[in-house]
Amino acid sequence: MKFILTILICSQVGGTCLPPYKVPEKFDDGYDCMVTGYEMALDKLQEMGREDVNKHNIFIKFGCYREKKQEGQPAKFDTLVKLWY
Repeated sequence: MKFILTILICSQVGGTCLPPYKVPEKFDDGYDCMVTGYEMALDKLQEMGREDVNKHNIFIKFGCYREKKQEGQPAKFDTLVKLWY
């Protein structure tokens, strides 16, 4: 069973979030998915920079979801872990 990572970038100042980003890569387990989520969140914060992150009070949320496939039906997603800060 594979895991899917989704990332959400939000601004507390604006009270808005960008549309969720679904990472194209699928993960073999929840651990690898979570580690990648933390790494991607840190990379994105550093890319945006201290000034913009502080100015817009940016925060990043991500979740790892277990991919469920039932025979003859399209894939369904089931929440495994959600990390909301």
